[in-house]
Amino acid sequence: MSGDAQKSDEEWRAILSPEQFRILREKGTERAGSGKLDKHYSTDGDYHCAACDAPLYKATTKFNSGCGWPAFFEAIPGAVTRHEDRAFGMVRTEITCTACGGHLGHVFKGEGFKNPVDERHCVNSVSLTFKDEKGSEVKG
Repeated sequence: MSGDAQKSDEEWRAILSPEQFRILREKGTERAGSGKLDKHYSTDGDYHCAACDAPLYKATTKFNSGCGWPAFFEAIPGAVTRHEDRAFGMVRTEITCTACGGHLGHVFKGEGFKNPVDERHCVNSVSLTFKDEKGSEVKG
């Protein structure tokens, strides 16, 4: 884990729902299509870490990948850290919140999406909250 927003498991359990704890702290995955933010689109605002509130993605980088999870082609610089993930007999790139180390999801490259980097950050909706420029919030 990295960053300044470090807490014990007991502290995280006190502020996160059981599902948020399972995903953000235990590297779980929500069921495809189950998250509120999968089909949420806005042109203004940012997606933040549901654990520590750090801004992670600009709304303008979200796209419809059809995968069942929110998809972004680019994180806010320095907001997301990449790690090699060798779980389940494969090699993937895990992404975590740089500020608190919370598990967000995985990055996939070269899938042919028409975005500037041909990359998909596949993020668990429950790992995010959306805040628009007027201060309204939508939780994943």
